[in-house]
Amino acid sequence: MEHERFISGDEEELKHIREKKLAEFKARKGMNEGPIHLTDSDFDETVKKFPLALVDFWAAWCGPCRALAPAIEELSREYAGKVCVGKLDVDENPEKAECFQVFSIPTLLVMKNGQEVERIVGCVPKKHIEDALKKHMV
Repeated sequence: MEHERFISGDEEELKHIREKKLAEFKARKGMNEGPIHLTDSDFDETVKKFPLALVDFWAAWCGPCRALAPAIEELSREYAGKVCVGKLDVDENPEKAECFQVFSIPTLLVMKNGQEVERIVGCVPKKHIEDALKKHMV
């Protein structure tokens, strides 16, 4: 019995170490779970760092934006390591919204190598966003 407790204790410690190392690796690679909060000042640098990015232009007061938020969160987790998912609050960061001519929110931009390749406007089903991402994944 004493031996079994010692082994299971080691297994728990190893599991904890693995989880910690995986979290550190993801943080270094920019693959944290959950969307990255983008600003006017870090938008270009961040989006260019990833081969494929999905950027949600939104605002806190926007009902459709809030309705779409859970799907964006899910996509961020499901595509971690494959797609950078970011959110840009248009009220706090009007420069990029103007630069990309975002006149209606929510607006989602699919960015490949820093360039817009697809735009989705409005509150759409998660499947619609996934289809757009899959089209541009290589």
